[in-house]
Amino acid sequence: MHPAFSVIFFTTMSGAGYGLWFWLGIGGILGQPLPRLPALIALALGFALTSLGLLSSTLHLGQPLRAWRAFSQWRTSWLSREGVLAIACLLPALGFAVVTWRGNDIRIFAALLAMLSLATVACTAMIYVSLKPIPAWRHALVLPGYLLFSLLGGGLAYVAFRALAGMAIDNDIGVAAMAGCFGLWRMKRRYWKDIDRGVMPATRASALGLPADRSVRVFEHPHTEANYLTKEMGFVLARKHSLKLRLIAVVMFAGVPGLCASLVWLLPHLNAAPWLAIAALSALLGAFVERWLFFAEAKHVVMLYY
Repeated sequence: MHPAFSVIFFTTMSGAGYGLWFWLGIGGILGQPLPRLPALIALALGFALTSLGLLSSTLHLGQPLRAWRAFSQWRTSWLSREGVLAIACLLPALGFAVVTWRGNDIRIFAALLAMLSLATVACTAMIYVSLKPIPAWRHALVLPGYLLFSLLGGGLAYVAFRALAGMAIDNDIGVAAMAGCFGLWRMKRRYWKDIDRGVMPATRASALGLPADRSVRVFEHPHTEANYLTKEMGFVLARKHSLKLRLIAVVMFAGVPGLCASLVWLLPHLNAAPWLAIAALSALLGAFVERWLFFAEAKHVVMLYY
């Protein structure tokens, strides 16, 4: 598939923003909220990330001014459900900000914010999981992968805010961050291994109703030059470039954050804030590379015709 920058930017930025909101909500539920000013700054950062992501997604539409129509199909469309939940997230986020400013109990708004944020990321993933003609996106690890990228990136940003606010960063946080990096690496490794050896759900022989062992080849090409389908659905990434980009992605979303988390864990008297900020930024950049690969390596069954 052709990797559209607007969609890559949308899924990466909004995922990080909703992940940050999720952990803000969890902190409020557990009775360990951020102090007022850092909490409001974190809320604003989450709003900026999610808003920029959602706005960029409209650039991929043929008629961006008609994007509002997507909200009407929430009964059948994951895209519509994502839009509805994204708007719904703004209400508990606003309530969270108001009660934080006033110093009131935030647990109700925190629970709603955490729940809706995670549900929005899940709907984003389901947009791709529901597309049957693209086998790589139907993989069982696509949904968990989207969620874990969101939770890891948002979680690293959240603990960075905790450190900046002067709150204690205990050993459990460092261990959890390292475990998240390792788990995400293992998940992506399994996903890449599976799609490398995967096959199309259909073949030219099955499309003609012939046995699977029959060899079918094209007598004459459908077109003499490229068209929309070959440009949008037939993007091909060279194997050597794919391996190089996978390595870069793993180093950025798992290696660097894991190293920073290990320093925070091993050196408890270290100023954790800059290291956790570096880890969060690296995880975000790694997610950009991973998401580019997610689109570039996907193969559409329509290319069997070409």
